Amino acid sequence: MPIHALRIATIRFWGGRIHPDATVYHGFEIRGAQHLRIGARSSIGNGAILDARAGITIGDDVNLSTAVHIWTGQHNPQSAEFAYESAPVTIGDRAWVSTRVTILPGVTIGEGAVVAAGAVVTSDVAPFTMVGGVPAKVIGARTTSLRYRLPLRRLKPWWW
Repeated sequence: MPIHALRIATIRFWGGRIHPDATVYHGFEIRGAQHLRIGARSSIGNGAILDARAGITIGDDVNLSTAVHIWTGQHNPQSAEFAYESAPVTIGDRAWVSTRVTILPGVTIGEGAVVAAGAVVTSDVAPFTMVGGVPAKVIGARTTSLRYRLPLRRLKPWWW
């Protein structure tokens, strides 16, 4: 959808709760919008896939970069019936999830955490921790004194 207001209206029409100051870029896909919550000044990059059927909660000032995939359901390969299992995903305030990251069901990404490009997140990420790789492992720490609010002017072009 080329018009931002239409993207937001569509998410809300399907039951999603999205803060008026959040930004959702074009080319996204949402499954189960009624279970999606997006906080103030958060940005969802183009090409994102958000499988919110079991619930996705995104805090304030979160940056999800281009082509981030968040899954809340998957099949159990050890199940004789190939059983479907699901669990919600939560992303804390001021977290940054970089380009082409995949987040799997049941993961919580803590406040201020950073996930490096291309990572596959299979388990929780502690607050103010930097992770990367497949599967994602701790690669560093981030300052705990974060106070920033994502500036709307940088996220939205003048014609938005």
